[in-house]
Amino acid sequence: MQYCSVAFLGVFLPLTLLFYCVIPRRKRWLVLLIASYIFFWSLSGKLLIYLLFSTFSIHHFGLWFDKLYKDRQVAIATEDKEEKKLIKKEYDRKAKRIMFLAVVIHIGLLLYLKYSTFFGMNFNSLFELMGWSFRFKIEKILIPIGISFYTLQGLSYIIDVYKGKINADSNLGRLALFMAFFPCIMEGPICRYNDTALDLYEGKSLEYKNITFGIQRILWGMMKKMVVADRINPFVKKIFLDIDKFDGFVVLMGAIMYTIQLYMDFSGTMDMVIGVAEMFGIKLPENFRQPFFSKNISDFWSRWHITLGTWFKDYIFYPVSLSKPMKKVTLVFRKHLGKHFGAVLAGSVALFLVWISNGLWHGAAWTYIFFGLYHFCLIVLGNIFTPFIVSLCKKLKINRQNIVYQVLQICKTCIFIMFGELIFRANTLESAFLGIKKIFTDFSLLSIKNGVIFNLGLDRHDMLIIAIVCVIVFVISILKERGIHIREEVAKKQVVVRWSLYYALILMVIIFGAYGYGYKPVDPLYANF
Repeated sequence: MQYCSVAFLGVFLPLTLLFYCVIPRRKRWLVLLIASYIFFWSLSGKLLIYLLFSTFSIHHFGLWFDKLYKDRQVAIATEDKEEKKLIKKEYDRKAKRIMFLAVVIHIGLLLYLKYSTFFGMNFNSLFELMGWSFRFKIEKILIPIGISFYTLQGLSYIIDVYKGKINADSNLGRLALFMAFFPCIMEGPICRYNDTALDLYEGKSLEYKNITFGIQRILWGMMKKMVVADRINPFVKKIFLDIDKFDGFVVLMGAIMYTIQLYMDFSGTMDMVIGVAEMFGIKLPENFRQPFFSKNISDFWSRWHITLGTWFKDYIFYPVSLSKPMKKVTLVFRKHLGKHFGAVLAGSVALFLVWISNGLWHGAAWTYIFFGLYHFCLIVLGNIFTPFIVSLCKKLKINRQNIVYQVLQICKTCIFIMFGELIFRANTLESAFLGIKKIFTDFSLLSIKNGVIFNLGLDRHDMLIIAIVCVIVFVISILKERGIHIREEVAKKQVVVRWSLYYALILMVIIFGAYGYGYKPVDPLYANF
């Protein structure tokens, strides 16, 4: 059951809204929780057991920390200053051991389910090269939908309780709803307990504005996914399935189209997810902020999949970079390499861990790992050369705020991102490198002249539809980048204007959406990660 399916939009969501509306306010959270488990069951069936295990485990660890900290307060209540320090150190050691156990259990489960086959196959290949007879037994393991998302979400709760940022929740139902809320369970966004849990449990009344704004957001997301992303899918699949059969221009078009597909699919799904939550009066964090207006790679990743980026920043980058050992390393590096190079290289240690984690989080394949390393290298090089570029621009009297310079920076970033997505989408590292090589060594426009490019799943009419929608999304993105609240502005318009826009979106999806006889629905791309 997908977010844009008839089953979800025509049956599941209306019924959930109906039951939510008629149930007393204090019990509405139960409607959302039951609906969430039904939705997850429709996706992963019996694998619901993993979600239930994670929920009970996370809840238990939270209560464990709560008891530990209460015991600590009792223990130090009547002691002198020196004794208090010793007691606190002892309890801090206990808390660290509990935190280590929680991380091992939940990350270990994720690693086993998602990566054991990948690591087993690679170790077997290594053993074969070394002439060893030992082999790991490779078994196909079913992976629950959304495990990467709810695992990180649950760990953020445990870590925040451990650090004392939030109090442990004794209400198992509230925590269970936070872990399983059905709009977020498949592709995120990755929420923080302090931001969403209480809103989910509150049981706000349905309001006309929230319902209409939610429908608007859902329709906008459906247009992006069904009209563009799903339409592009056959074209992209054909090219990346046999990348060696095509010239550089076709491969380049495949990389560009996949970048568009991924953005329209993921951001469109986020629009639908946020829209569904908005109908219940729940505000979820935004996951995109006009990423293709970024002027460098770091800026791009602060605008794309924002909740994943902030998770890695808060729970990997800062803890590592601000740890005592890394502070010492930073001082040594600054002393011997200078303030700039020393700080950049020292910070690169934490950055490396972030991007290795980012690559592995997306999937068990060398393409994903190399994808992470690719962006790590680009960011480090950007950090190293930024002062030189700034200095050079001053010497050449180039205004870095000039619109032409800004546009060139945006174009440069988009090119880097496109090559990164080529690596990301390729079936193997070999085909990724081959594709990049073809773009630079086998580039030809012959496929346009002979019409081959229009026989790969997209004809001229498809290209025109995609171009029109991309222009619409681009214009809306410009307005949002300038701080204009589109929906609020639309709401101020006359009824005729408002409903004309709504019907235009509906007709766009109905007429040009990819569905119907013989069509195989495309799963949301990030649901596989």
